[in-house]
Amino acid sequence: MSSDKIVIANAGGFWGDDPTVAKRQVEGGPIDYLVMDYLAEVTMAILQKQRQRRPDAGFATDFIVQLRDVLPSCIEKGVKIISNAGGVNALACRAAVEELAEQQGIRDQVRVAVVLGDDVYDDLDALLGSGESLANMDTGAPLSEIRDRVLSANVYLGAAPVAKALDMGANVVIAGRITDTALALGPMIHEFGWQEDQWDLLASGIVAGHILECGAQATGGNFTDWRKVPSFENMGYPLVEAHGDGTFVVTKHPRTGGLVSVDTVREQLVYEMGTPSYVAPDCVAHFDSIHLEQEGPDRVRVSGVRGEPAPEKLKVSVSFAHGFRIFGRMMVSGPDSLEKAARAAEVFWKLAGGRDLYDETETQFIGWNASHPALASTEPGEVLLQVAARDSDKAKLDARFGPFVAGSMLGSVPGMAALADQGRPRASDVVGYWPALIGRNSVNARVSVGAVEEPVHLDTPRAAAGSPFTPCQVGAEVPRSGREVTVPLSRVCLARSGDKGDTANVGVIARTPAVYLWMLEHLTVELVKERFGGLCRGSVERFELPNLLSLNFLIHEALGGGGTLSLRVDAQGKTYAQYLLSTEVTIDEAIVAEAEV
Repeated sequence: MSSDKIVIANAGGFWGDDPTVAKRQVEGGPIDYLVMDYLAEVTMAILQKQRQRRPDAGFATDFIVQLRDVLPSCIEKGVKIISNAGGVNALACRAAVEELAEQQGIRDQVRVAVVLGDDVYDDLDALLGSGESLANMDTGAPLSEIRDRVLSANVYLGAAPVAKALDMGANVVIAGRITDTALALGPMIHEFGWQEDQWDLLASGIVAGHILECGAQATGGNFTDWRKVPSFENMGYPLVEAHGDGTFVVTKHPRTGGLVSVDTVREQLVYEMGTPSYVAPDCVAHFDSIHLEQEGPDRVRVSGVRGEPAPEKLKVSVSFAHGFRIFGRMMVSGPDSLEKAARAAEVFWKLAGGRDLYDETETQFIGWNASHPALASTEPGEVLLQVAARDSDKAKLDARFGPFVAGSMLGSVPGMAALADQGRPRASDVVGYWPALIGRNSVNARVSVGAVEEPVHLDTPRAAAGSPFTPCQVGAEVPRSGREVTVPLSRVCLARSGDKGDTANVGVIARTPAVYLWMLEHLTVELVKERFGGLCRGSVERFELPNLLSLNFLIHEALGGGGTLSLRVDAQGKTYAQYLLSTEVTIDEAIVAEAEV
């Protein structure tokens, strides 16, 4: 096809997001595509276990619930639906969609495509035998170390299968583990006829997809300057108005809550970032090339994106059984809440056999220092004491830990309360994450529409064409008053944080070019390492994005293992940006004044 403009609407950033968004996006104004993102690494393992118990399970069932509200409207308006809700059983998801369409009397108008080939769980031994090592990308360890404990294995496919499905006439596209960005890039390739070696165009689609993928995080949700958001009611979710030249506008439907500004978009761009060279199956997008411009109220134009050829190999997300964990919580009230909570924890651990009995333990005071060292100097009136343990022996956790969460309370300190909905804690499965690489030729990607199934070629990309990319430089007059003041970093910066496995990323954004130049000198790896010293067991890396006036920090081994492995309250680094922004810094008064204009 060859369109001039398409509008892509996001209807959710994760499995569990607001279930009413799809209907609001379809009814709020004209759109061409509705994209819905459900998957994360841990989700795949959960879905695989569901499929093992029931052959017709293994997909995101919320997708069907949301489609019930919007499928007839989408068919009537010509809106095409794209989702990764297929999980590890895209064919069962297709059957559920077709059954829903039958119930709604529109079965003959719904043409469902499924993307297949990402799930390599059943092929692991054959792949290993063929020479694919599937070694851990972080440690280099061979997959054989955990082979008997593998729960799922899925290759990250890119946008090519989505574009193929649309080319084949589908109006509902169901995929499994495609990249989040592929949900937006796929329809752009289909509509604009972009070729596999047009790296800059493909990179712009990846950037659009990254902005869309987390829903309201691009439209004022989780925004540092949350007081500037007019309303969080009827929250507007992001729309991308995309053009064939690679430029696009980020916006939202009128008369909805939220905010779309250069700052809300910048914060989403640095979320869960690694290096400025963002690697996807389709190409590498240079995030340090992006240009943002406020075009009007709730409208941000994105342009200038540069790209280069895709990597030779694809990423595989493997999950595996990694023991068990258990949590217990007790409310402890004042006076002397902290002293009493510490004593209550001591009583509990002695009854539970001692902390050395378990592989790993954690004690945290929620409301005081559970996520980070305390920011206040005044003791709270109450804290929620959380104790947690991880071990390879589930029976031990259930027998030695579980009974004493409530069982320790009558013989402990005064002023404690049990949580009404807690009951006796039980150990739950811990899922480990194993990232690996696989050759493109080892992946049998294909698309099925009705009785027709066609292959999707994932050949190694051709060499790049075009000039090399050089990041911009920030030139600014740095105001100097000669008077220094001590202020929280939030006075001059914004920030957003996220996670990749056991690594937290914190993207720090300067409010002005002068602040960015100050950041280059003063916001160092050493400062960030010291700030997170109690949490970070690894190194800290810093990357510069002058175009976004941003520094991105990767804080390694900082999430207690990350995901379902961690015993911490914040296992995904969601609070890390706000904690860094609370850091007191000394800076020239004139720079602060300019930043607050």
